[in-house]
Parts: sequence; C-alpha cells; structure tokens
Amino acid sequence: MSSLTPHPSNPAQATAAPLVLVVEDNAINQVVAMEFLRMMGVRVELADNGVEALECCYRQAPDLVLMDIQMPEMDGLECTRRLREEQTHGRLKHFPILALTAHALESDVAESLRAGMNEHLTKPLDYLTLRERLARWLPLPVAMSS
Repeated sequence: MSSLTPHPSNPAQATAAPLVLVVEDNAINQVVAMEFLRMMGVRVELADNGVEALECCYRQAPDLVLMDIQMPEMDGLECTRRLREEQTHGRLKHFPILALTAHALESDVAESLRAGMNEHLTKPLDYLTLRERLARWLPLPVAMSS
C-alpha cells in the first residue's frame, strides 16, 4: 500500500484545475469517465493502455490516475508497479492511482493494492461515487453539474 494519504477537498488551495489521467482501452468507458471528470471541473488526459500511460506521466505527471486493470500491451497492474518504481527512485512525482475495473472480488482489490494502487473503484462508473473518491485525493473545483 502506498504511503500517500488522502487530502480533503479544498478549492481555495487549488491554483489550477487538477489533471487526471484516465487509462482505459474501452471507448465507451473513456467517454463516460472523461465526461464525468469534465463535469467535476478537472483537466483530463487519456491513455489507451499502460505503455501510453507511462509516456503521458513522463511528459507531465498527473495529479491522479484512474487505471483500468485489463488492457492490451501493458495492463494496469504492471503499469502501476512501474510508476511506483519510478516514484521510489525520484524520477516521477508521487500521485494517487485508483484502480478502475469491473473486477470487484476481494482478491481483485488486494491485487490492485499490492501493485501500488491507492483505491479500487468498480465499473460501471457512478458520478457521485467517483466525485467522492476523487475528493479524498484532490482539491476538486466546485461541481459544474451532477
């Protein structure tokens, strides 16, 4: 489990909208996640798999990552392990990584946490649940709509 601890949402502390990286290979799930995040007033970047996610994080480290587990080329567990290794060695800043998957068994949650994820969210996404979970880790802007 990561040493990162949640931070309460405090819009007064935020100077710019947080950047959330969505790592998801399913087009419908991409659209839903991106729309929910935009409704929350955060900036969104998209990666189709773990390889693209690593590239995105090296270009500009996000404030939070929503990571699908099963993807082609590099799955979310391996990508998370690599990101955490880079952070441990000081090559990337630390940021929370939240699993975003249809797998909801206790063993799935445990595997996500062992890989270095901070939380495990299940699909299908629910706007209010997603907002509540993100608010644990990010200073979210005032909701635009819900």
